[in-house]
Amino acid sequence: MSDRVRDLIEQWRRDPAATYQTWFLWDERLKNFRSIRRGIGQVVEEIEAGRFGVAYRGSSLETIVHSVAEQRQIFKGADHAFLWKPKLRIPDIYENAANQRAFGRLLHHCSCCSTATEILTGIRTIDQLRIKGLGPAVANLIYFLHPTHVSPFNTAIVNGYNAITGSKVKLGSWEHYLAMRQGILALNARYSDLLSNDLGAIAGFLFDVGSGRYPAPPLDGESLSASGWDARLAEARAEAVKFEKAALRQRETDRTHTEIQGWVRDLGRALGYRVWIASNDRGRQHEGARLSEGCLEHLPPSLANGPGAESIRLIDVLWLEGDTDRVAAAFEVEHSTTIYSGVVRMLDLALSGELNISAGLFLVAPDSRENDVRAQLQRPAFSRIADLNVRYLPYGELERHRASIARFGTGLRALTEISHRVT
Repeated sequence: MSDRVRDLIEQWRRDPAATYQTWFLWDERLKNFRSIRRGIGQVVEEIEAGRFGVAYRGSSLETIVHSVAEQRQIFKGADHAFLWKPKLRIPDIYENAANQRAFGRLLHHCSCCSTATEILTGIRTIDQLRIKGLGPAVANLIYFLHPTHVSPFNTAIVNGYNAITGSKVKLGSWEHYLAMRQGILALNARYSDLLSNDLGAIAGFLFDVGSGRYPAPPLDGESLSASGWDARLAEARAEAVKFEKAALRQRETDRTHTEIQGWVRDLGRALGYRVWIASNDRGRQHEGARLSEGCLEHLPPSLANGPGAESIRLIDVLWLEGDTDRVAAAFEVEHSTTIYSGVVRMLDLALSGELNISAGLFLVAPDSRENDVRAQLQRPAFSRIADLNVRYLPYGELERHRASIARFGTGLRALTEISHRVT
């Protein structure tokens, strides 16, 4: 294979609008792993208990697949494969109880195992059942369980792989997917210095090739001249400039998220709370300093070593009371992404036992997102948080009142007055 693939990967890594920078290096990508894994566990639990039902709409599976689909452009449309198509009666895991249980067993098996051999055994087991309409799209769920062993899967990724390698992988076949997986692992090993052990990186590269953002280099023996390839590559570079505006908008979204975290951080300190900033956001710059400046360097032992610690340390902002380890309030800033991950992290905190009965759980979001927040929390997947004091805190209310609350407020009363209960 020509070193032109290496040149293309290097350009792809630098492109501010390609998946490497917009998705693979996106902080929220890592934060969502935990919540998606938890959602898969809930799907398994409901199937095993016979509570999953016979419909995709409104199910726990719809909730988790919707969360996957919102993982930016690479997973756009991930829910299509799971939508019930009544005329074709696919995927046949809703009305066929045996197939549904087999699907649950696959997810449970992959959740519990740790090696590639075990994962492949689970895939081959369900492939033997020939469940109509249930194919390699399931890899998009398994990826979030085992990102170093399983690659994401969609039409663009397949097209990109075929273009780069000259293969003829077909959609809908586990056999073809497994063959492609071997090829992806070989490609990943060859260019390991530019990619990652996490197969999301190379999947993103193949996605951008397969969706037409970049032309694939000519294969050995092809008639396309080097100059023709260079011309196509130049077009891709020009396209990268065109997409820079979109990248700038995305960076503005990230800036807004950090700015709101900064508001909540400063308000908490003004009210006398000790403040924790999400572990993966601590190094972000805000007003010329690290976002975590003046905040806790470590979570208290009861939180750091307790149940759900991996998820709790990723909550955007925590307020802790005085010299105690008790959490007074938790905040998740949901600027434009799904609220699923944030709510799961709050649920982990509540179930850890380190939350005061009077504590507040705040979803901080744009003024226009209240209906979205309420609609999401009505999903069956969130039924267990109905008794928690989850509140919607609009940006506008926070901006208008934060200075006066910081100056004259005490405790959470003022925040409660400017927010709305949604559970």
